Amino acid sequence: MTANDRWLLPEGMEELLPLEAAQAEQVRRNVLDLFRSWGYQLVMPPLVEFTDSLLIGLGSDIELQSFRLTDQLSGKPMAIRADITPQAARIDAHSLRASGINRLCYAGSVMHTRPKSMFGSRCPIQAGAELYGDASGEADIEIISLMLDMLSAVGKQGAETQGTAESPRFTLDLGHVGIYRAVVVAMRAAQPSLGDNALDQINDAMQRKSSADLKALTSQHFGSTALQDALCHLPLLCGNKSVLEQARKLMPALCMPSTQAEQDFLQALAELEQAADVVAARFDNVDIYFDLTELRGFSYHTGLVFAAYTAGHGTALANGGRYDEVGSVFGAARPATGFNADIKALIRCLCASPGDAGTAQDMLAHANAIAAPIDNDLALWAAIRKLRSNGEVVVSVPETIANKYQRKLVARQGAWTVVANAAQAT
Repeated sequence: MTANDRWLLPEGMEELLPLEAAQAEQVRRNVLDLFRSWGYQLVMPPLVEFTDSLLIGLGSDIELQSFRLTDQLSGKPMAIRADITPQAARIDAHSLRASGINRLCYAGSVMHTRPKSMFGSRCPIQAGAELYGDASGEADIEIISLMLDMLSAVGKQGAETQGTAESPRFTLDLGHVGIYRAVVVAMRAAQPSLGDNALDQINDAMQRKSSADLKALTSQHFGSTALQDALCHLPLLCGNKSVLEQARKLMPALCMPSTQAEQDFLQALAELEQAADVVAARFDNVDIYFDLTELRGFSYHTGLVFAAYTAGHGTALANGGRYDEVGSVFGAARPATGFNADIKALIRCLCASPGDAGTAQDMLAHANAIAAPIDNDLALWAAIRKLRSNGEVVVSVPETIANKYQRKLVARQGAWTVVANAAQAT
């Protein structure tokens, strides 16, 4: 690296300049206040932990996303967290040893070895909420509602910043891994010799919604044309609420009657329908979209999975789902559901882009701060402290710069007084 490019940051590692940093911090505070109003308690896990606790329970994706290092004190392998969810699960199961319902929230930086999307950050500020100890559908609905409430609040804040009255609309993408798990049971029942490699190929084709690949794979592994057609049709079940009824009609070809797979399939559809009905009644700014082969986090999610989108932004603003039993690796197998979002993505998508043009001093001048002269007068010092304690921003600047500010401190009749800047008025 030469002297000319020492300012370069690693790809995907960005800094927030003053106005954007102020936005991010304000959103973080507002989000945590919202979580608190719902009864969620703040936790602050460390940025680095031993890999034995940080990289277990949530699948291989987290391992691939995590930076590794060695502890100089113990010699044990450590990792920089790529997700705060496993840390919250450890706190619930081990540190708090909770037995009843427990609500935890957090907001902190995480690090990714690779960005999750083309223009994604490798150092997001992750905010999220987790609900432990409640396996009911009502817990999933609470978490989804909190996520949408958070997005609505940030969207409203962004609309006010931009001077518009209209807050953005959101699309809630709903899925349920129980549907595909039931289908896997049915496929193994139809073809007991079906191996994991074949299942992975079918899973991949479903995720890509590749009808040609699915047709080739299903005809290769299953003799029943009805099962083949049903499996090929399953990825097409995405859209409005009508897809749930289509899935019920498709079920006899997928699952043998009166089997556990059939019960699980129907239960998953019922949970999707219940969640969609409640959310639709609660939020008039949310459109609901179903994708019955959405398998985000399939390796560790156990029930409802969901993500929220808005127009003009291709990646999810927030996502989550049910992940029961993850706490078992910490000594307590607990029902769990939660979500998280990247505060940086929220402000860039839902709030006005400040641009950070000009100097930091110019920004303060335009933020209605008060200019104070550079003077060691104790009366001036007392006046500045009083103003700051009352929430005012006071900056000591040379007289040449003070004229950029709308207000300034001046000495009048033996006292320091805030006055409108005559230079600004003209």
